[in-house]
Amino acid sequence: MSWSLHLPLNNAAPHRSLTSRPANYFAACLNVDTRAPDSDQAKPLKGKRSSEIISDEKKFIVGTYARAPVVLESGKGCKLCDVEGREYLDLTSGIAVNALGHGDSDWLRALSQQAEALAHVSNVYYSVPQVELAKRLVTSSFADRVFFCNSGTEANEAAIKFSRKFQRHTNPDKTDPPMEFIAFSNSFHGRTMGALALTSKEHYRTPFQPVMPGVTFLEYGDTQAAVEKIQSGKVAAVFVEPIQGEGGIYSSTKEFLQSLRTACDKTGCLLVFDEVQCGLGRTGYLWAHEAYNVYPDIMTLAKPLAGGLPIGAALVTERVAAAIEYGDHGSTFAGNPLVCSAAITVLDKISDPSFLGSVTEKGQYFKDLLVSSIGGNSHVKEVRGFGLIIGIDLDVSASPLVEACQQSGLLVLTAGKGNVVRIVPPLIISMEEVDKAVGILKKCFHVLDEATST
Repeated sequence: MSWSLHLPLNNAAPHRSLTSRPANYFAACLNVDTRAPDSDQAKPLKGKRSSEIISDEKKFIVGTYARAPVVLESGKGCKLCDVEGREYLDLTSGIAVNALGHGDSDWLRALSQQAEALAHVSNVYYSVPQVELAKRLVTSSFADRVFFCNSGTEANEAAIKFSRKFQRHTNPDKTDPPMEFIAFSNSFHGRTMGALALTSKEHYRTPFQPVMPGVTFLEYGDTQAAVEKIQSGKVAAVFVEPIQGEGGIYSSTKEFLQSLRTACDKTGCLLVFDEVQCGLGRTGYLWAHEAYNVYPDIMTLAKPLAGGLPIGAALVTERVAAAIEYGDHGSTFAGNPLVCSAAITVLDKISDPSFLGSVTEKGQYFKDLLVSSIGGNSHVKEVRGFGLIIGIDLDVSASPLVEACQQSGLLVLTAGKGNVVRIVPPLIISMEEVDKAVGILKKCFHVLDEATST
């Protein structure tokens, strides 16, 4: 049967007959052609095996991730299951995101209730969960105000903008107020252009040069070099992770952070703590910097805050907030009712002193057990960490060990230059699960000898 669809718009020519089109095309309204999906592409992923899903991923998703060959389908607590039903003990928590584990009942309840009521309105309007979350964050921290965004890199972008705006605001008569930044070796602050400029690994930055200029990288912990650079009067802000995650699980010292604080106070430079990975209970303190009793002007948060939903936040003092005006920054999705309701549940549970105490206890137990079990292995240089962010520093690549653990039902990450096993489990992990994890790790260590002998 031959027929034509006529949609004359603005004197446009009538659409040509569908009979003249290829069989796999439809003529859509407004003269827009839409390809009908191929039968293979239209198949639902549910029920497919891992190999099929991995093959589909390579066809349809931009290749920015070197993924492990595991297709995860469900999870509960610290356990994950793949599409074939294999079970894994999760020491990654979505890269330090799922602090309450998978499928926490209170988190699910908050999501369900809020999704039924209102999920998103944009920041054109007020919403109750956003204000309530901000109040909780301010009450539990050094900060006076909060800016919400959608990720850690966005939080650091906000901190960059706020720092420069603060310097212009506080130096109105200067034609060249401080606009430079200090970051440190092994730092990771994100992959967007500003945060990327503050990230030390050159292989992250090089393909996208030129990135934001004006960043000086100093050795992490080098107090003298940092103070001298701050005293130049050209630095808008110092960005530092109290505990470096991606960089290899390196902890700062009180002396280093206090020296940064003192130098910043003397010069009007801002101190920014990036706690995207190490903050919100991961160390056994609500905020990692509390362990050092040194406080920033801005703190950036993200990963665990909404328990698996995308959120970021820049917490600032009133002094910083006073420099920011309507329109200086913004986000469509940030702080929507759904994600903020989830975050309120996460923050309320983690900020309980007994919860934080359990993180400290389990973290120490985990580290002690690792030292006694594998610390004497010839490939282990150091076991280090703070609370439930732990690194096993090796003298070889950690990849063979990570792969062997995965095949044995244990998921771990790498960090540093690929030579550090990064352990960031859900904060609800049990002692029994710690025992099981260390047992698997110990059993798999032989692959490092095999890898170095080939």
